[in-house]
Amino acid sequence: MKNNLHTPAAGHVTLVGAGPGDPELLTLKALKAIQQATVVLVDDLVNDAIVAHANPAARIVHVGKRGGCKSTPQSFIERLMITAAQEGENVVRLKGGDPFIFGRGGEEVEHLEEAGVRVSVINGITAGLAAVTSLNVPLTHREHAHGVVFVTGHAKPGDSGTDWAALATAARQAKLTLVIYMGVSGAADIQAGLLQGLGADTPVAVIQNASLPHQRHAACTLGALQATIVREQLASPSVIVVGDVMTGLLAAADVDEAPRAAHHR
Repeated sequence: MKNNLHTPAAGHVTLVGAGPGDPELLTLKALKAIQQATVVLVDDLVNDAIVAHANPAARIVHVGKRGGCKSTPQSFIERLMITAAQEGENVVRLKGGDPFIFGRGGEEVEHLEEAGVRVSVINGITAGLAAVTSLNVPLTHREHAHGVVFVTGHAKPGDSGTDWAALATAARQAKLTLVIYMGVSGAADIQAGLLQGLGADTPVAVIQNASLPHQRHAACTLGALQATIVREQLASPSVIVVGDVMTGLLAAADVDEAPRAAHHR
């Protein structure tokens, strides 16, 4: 972090992970922070039932950020947090999943600290974990996966993005589960890259709206990933999970190269 040359502001900002969507997966610490906030800045994917825990007197500001949609500029959100804290407000930045897993939490902490704003972070259950847990599938397994990699399928503008072929090779050699966030729109390229290091028969699952009542998923092989997403009309927000931990789910779906239908919870 950069040196803080400012006098600390009177207020405080807490980055709160709202979890994957199910209000019952909210942590007690997160709930307490939401209830005590005087200003709550809410991301698009946060369940309204979670926002409902806020104090009725709190100011609720919706600052949508969602891939493929019109988003509130990150710089504007950061200015809102800094200004509110400098005015003495108890600010909660309510973010889907976990603030430090593809939630720009690190960027926000840096900017807040540079402005002399006190900031803390409360973790939330990340969608990649909640998605497989809802299917009774682990991310690690002594027989199938020695580790897990969380990776984004949506590169920053101007960034070449993930080397999928290299990642696939590492996953095969080290027996890793790959959890891909924001990968649906680029699934064809991801599939092509992963096939350079993983077999076409590698088990895969795509889980949409993890933990919510309308969650749905499809199990398939890596060779059928893009075709499955198109046929089953799977869309964001979804996570793609690749690896042998999905073997049992694939077998239960009774498929060879692609599922006959998407499954609901």
